[in-house]
Amino acid sequence: MQVSRHVGQSVCLGALLLGSLSCVCAVADAADARRLNVLFIISDDLTSTALSCYGNNVCSTPNIDRLAARGTRYTRAYCQGTYCGPSRASFLSGYYPHATGVLGYISPRKAIGDRATWPQHFKNNGYYTARVSKIFHMGVPGGIEEGSDGADDPVSWTERFNSQGPEWKAPGDGETLEGNPDGKKPVVGGNTFVVVEADGNDMVHSDGKTAKKACELIDEHKSKPFWLGVGFVRPHVPFVSPRPYYKPFLPYSTMTLPPKVPGDWDDIPKAGINYKTSVNMKMDERRQQKAVGGYYASVAYMDAQVGKVLDALHAAGLDDSTIVIFTSDHGYHLGEHDFWAKVSLHDESAQVPLIISVPGKQPAVCDSFVELIDLYPTISGLCGLEVPDRLQGLNIAPTLDNPDADIRDTAFSVNGKGFLLRDNDWAFIQYGEDAKGGLELFDMHKDPKQYTNLAGDEKYASVVENFKSKLTAKLATVRDNDL
Repeated sequence: MQVSRHVGQSVCLGALLLGSLSCVCAVADAADARRLNVLFIISDDLTSTALSCYGNNVCSTPNIDRLAARGTRYTRAYCQGTYCGPSRASFLSGYYPHATGVLGYISPRKAIGDRATWPQHFKNNGYYTARVSKIFHMGVPGGIEEGSDGADDPVSWTERFNSQGPEWKAPGDGETLEGNPDGKKPVVGGNTFVVVEADGNDMVHSDGKTAKKACELIDEHKSKPFWLGVGFVRPHVPFVSPRPYYKPFLPYSTMTLPPKVPGDWDDIPKAGINYKTSVNMKMDERRQQKAVGGYYASVAYMDAQVGKVLDALHAAGLDDSTIVIFTSDHGYHLGEHDFWAKVSLHDESAQVPLIISVPGKQPAVCDSFVELIDLYPTISGLCGLEVPDRLQGLNIAPTLDNPDADIRDTAFSVNGKGFLLRDNDWAFIQYGEDAKGGLELFDMHKDPKQYTNLAGDEKYASVVENFKSKLTAKLATVRDNDL
């Protein structure tokens, strides 16, 4: 019998003639070897302005910086929800929050039915998929203290691992900064501004355990394609890190706070005042400075854990076969406008760090608007997987070859009260689909820090009306889905 030289036919006939699948397995292994791995690293509540690769001169992040030095760093990446649950549900499902209806802290599975999440799509295509700690939403600190799964999606994973830690209960020197003007309140849990200069080393805490497990999984699964999600919970409150990470930020009085602008809130709708402010948290200047120092220490600790994971990837010989992504679920206010934490639709909260390193691609900085929802289709395509037509994100892969490529002219984000449309010239925020909650409009060239709301100025009426129309069209588009 004459055997064809075509590989596929050779495999089939060889298996039949020899009565063995060894040849098939060899070809399958070769196919696996050509597939790129995905290492997805996400920090919790991280503003890009805290990273030295994004220009911070106080908080040094050498490990994230070295990833940026070999990848593409995006300067205008935006989340689709400015708090944890909706953001993560969006980029993991491939749908905008108003498509899934996931505007709270729940898994998107109920909304998307049997449609595959981003990691599940890779699992369905033969990848080993695993998460370590917080990838889908997980309560911090509560879920970390319990070591529980949170609003996870079990079918997305081959395996999943939680990283239990003491959080605010960690031994050390702690202070509650929020709602504690007389200094008598003990260290407390919950979504509260607390700083703990902790005793012990990195492995006392959740993120140290997450890094260790991630390193083990990289080594264990280096011979097969994997999609590994590594979820660090710092710098989410409480700001807890081992003592050495605080040293660069002591004394806290050296921390510089954003400028306080008289009347800053006067032209902002009530819905636009953030849920955490210096006023309602009763944080004086000393406590605000300590909050910044504690946040930076948490960032430095998280950066060190990122370094361990990158070192493990290198030690496993996988640098040239692994796409590495680093990002956050949303940004964070550190006193800008006297706002703190997330949720607002200003740039500090809606914009996120995003670095994508792809083997064979040159390092670059890209200023195109991109969105976290773009990760699912982009990374799927780069790994040679079919990209489902239903996905609402865009393929931003062209920016990896040409950082001057423009993918989007507008970014879109929501916070449960309103909507952000952000383009090159303007930031437009509308509260409520009927705009009854108010409007904000900022000239991002003249007023990049967003201090002067122009929405009520008749000179900009046409700009406002244009954005209202754009928003109506955008909402119709994001709701036009197969759910």
